[in-house]
Amino acid sequence: MTDPIAPTESLRPNPVDAAANTGAPTADTKNTKDAVRSPGADAWRELRSNPLFWISSILILVLVVMAIAPQLFTRTDPLYGDLGVARQPPSAEHPFGTTSQGYDVYARTIYGARASIMVGLLTTIGTALVGSVAGLLSGFYGGWLDAVLSRVGEIFFAIPLLLAGILFLYLFPPNLDTPFVVQVLQVVGVLVLFGWPSIARMMRSSVMQVKPNDYVNAARALGAGSGRLITNHILPNAVAPMIVVATLNLGTYIAVEATLAFLGIGLRPPAISWGIDISLASSLGLIRVAPHMLIFPSIFLSVTILAFIMLGDAVRDALDPKLR
Repeated sequence: MTDPIAPTESLRPNPVDAAANTGAPTADTKNTKDAVRSPGADAWRELRSNPLFWISSILILVLVVMAIAPQLFTRTDPLYGDLGVARQPPSAEHPFGTTSQGYDVYARTIYGARASIMVGLLTTIGTALVGSVAGLLSGFYGGWLDAVLSRVGEIFFAIPLLLAGILFLYLFPPNLDTPFVVQVLQVVGVLVLFGWPSIARMMRSSVMQVKPNDYVNAARALGAGSGRLITNHILPNAVAPMIVVATLNLGTYIAVEATLAFLGIGLRPPAISWGIDISLASSLGLIRVAPHMLIFPSIFLSVTILAFIMLGDAVRDALDPKLR
């Protein structure tokens, strides 16, 4: 005989139902939220946990502020030369020493960040826009448009970027009275002209991988036009590899600009660039007498390139599911 006061199993409350009635989160709801998390949220979580991302981001932030507002770091005029203090080693008055013309190396190093950052960012934006549009159209429509764009891209891709910069800037060099912005845009134009094919090839490959997917075919069956397919379904799922390649290429563009300035066919004085200062300090006599003229601009250039390469690696690790 059972005790009438003892509760039966059928009358005991279900903890899952009780949690659902009270609005408390359960294990199932937490798993559901984790399952529906967007790829962008996953990528951001990976970036936040990657120390390379924070190190490179802090370095790039400092460099960008240095390029935008160099007056925050120095009040010395980088174009003021005093031959009386030429080739002085680092001191309290001149932390990085002086050049053979009496310029302050620290001030010129700070102001030199503007040219490198401008060339790198503008070239990256230009190549990303031109290359992504060309690759998107080539991979989506195919046919004769794909053949034409691919052949045009191969023509520019066959010429090395540095060689193309040397040829074009040697044939169309900037004058000494050419404004700084015009000189920068001239270098950027040459780099964009010969740098977009690599982005286009990457975007074309990504589009061709995304195009046959079921959600694209379903949208097409429901009557979505080409524009809607590209903007809502193709581009968001094909842009990640392009972002990775563009970020990695940014450091390359900065190195190419510095090399062109070093060779004397990129930016010209009175423009200030790390490449120009390295070129002026690279003679054998100055390396022995005033090595600081070469060391400090080279360090800043190397750190800048390394920071953008580290950022590209962190973005690649976050956006590529195979590397997680």
